[in-house]
Amino acid sequence: MKCYLRRMRSKDACPPRKPLKKIVWSWLGAFVGIFLVASLGQLLGPAQMFIIGSFGASAVLIYGAPMAEFSQPRNLIFGNLISACIGVSVHLLCGKDMVLASALAVSLAIAAMHLSRTMHPPAGAAALIAVIGGDTVHSLGYQYALTPVLSGSLVLLLVALLVNNLSSNPKRHYPRYWI
Repeated sequence: MKCYLRRMRSKDACPPRKPLKKIVWSWLGAFVGIFLVASLGQLLGPAQMFIIGSFGASAVLIYGAPMAEFSQPRNLIFGNLISACIGVSVHLLCGKDMVLASALAVSLAIAAMHLSRTMHPPAGAAALIAVIGGDTVHSLGYQYALTPVLSGSLVLLLVALLVNNLSSNPKRHYPRYWI
């Protein structure tokens, strides 16, 4: 037990704060990306769901840590799409058993993202939302994977491509890789 608890000790110091320029670029990308996704949802009307909570976490990654593996386009698009499809499938198979469906959706999404090399942590929430999202989400069925998940992810990606490459810092570019 002592050995196990020893593994939880901190080995590193907290990293320093990022430079103000990086913070501003991250803020700008997140603001524009989420603003556009939310605006499109408002333009399309209440019948058309266009924004989900996991997009906030996707924004943190693709604008705040654009060089991270989890932030790359293939991870953003395919991680979200695969996970949304899994979430819808699990909801359809498990029916009203929300506890089992929630656990299955997220765990299967993680396994599928590992297998497909598309790990994007916010996509676990996209799978979970398909299960717990209520009648609005459930009525969409597999359409949920296309709108809001795929369409919103594509808007966030387009903004990431524009904003993350505007900086004069040669180290801030996006993406590191496509496929």
